[in-house]
Amino acid sequence: MKVSIALALTALVVACQDKPDYKVLLDPTGAAVNQKAPDTFQAKFATSKGDFVVKVTREWAPLGADRFYNLVKNGFYDEVRFFRVIQKPQPFMAQFGISGDPKVAAAWREANIQDDPVKQANKRGMISFATRGPNTRTTQIFINYGDNSRLDGMGFSPFASVVEGIDVVDKLYAEYGEGAPRGKGPDQGRLQSEGNDYLKKDFDKLDYVKTARIMP
Repeated sequence: MKVSIALALTALVVACQDKPDYKVLLDPTGAAVNQKAPDTFQAKFATSKGDFVVKVTREWAPLGADRFYNLVKNGFYDEVRFFRVIQKPQPFMAQFGISGDPKVAAAWREANIQDDPVKQANKRGMISFATRGPNTRTTQIFINYGDNSRLDGMGFSPFASVVEGIDVVDKLYAEYGEGAPRGKGPDQGRLQSEGNDYLKKDFDKLDYVKTARIMP
């Protein structure tokens, strides 16, 4: 009995250590979410379709790499849905990065970072931040399904690439397609204000990130 209790306590400690502190995500100006990223690092995404790994090269887009590093390190992408996955009429991209918690989403909605010069092409497997115009990158990112180098001239600066599990990314649920109002997918405004409750009710087939963690 004593051995079983000890093992249970050890497992609980390990689980707690692996779980980020949710409270830091409510303040985008805090030191915990504004650290410099390593020159290169990898992050593992465990999703409802399986796992994939991305490699970040800070030299490609330093500001984007730093933002991504801090978001992953502090658990921002946990339980986040792939809300805009476009495979038709040709493979385009999988977009995610709006928090499923409306409080967190609101905190980061205007937490913009400046643009990075585009040094890499938006080709298959490359990852860039989504924008609403110049210097508006916050938390949303997309994974390119094909050669989208036409986006390079629009300022979309890749900061990472999928190095393992691109087949998992290919399998993400894509039948909702483009978001509202142009398509039948989720409305980003409602997602911001209502969070995962909205998606679970009206778009329950969306795949999602279970956890995203920086790899040792």
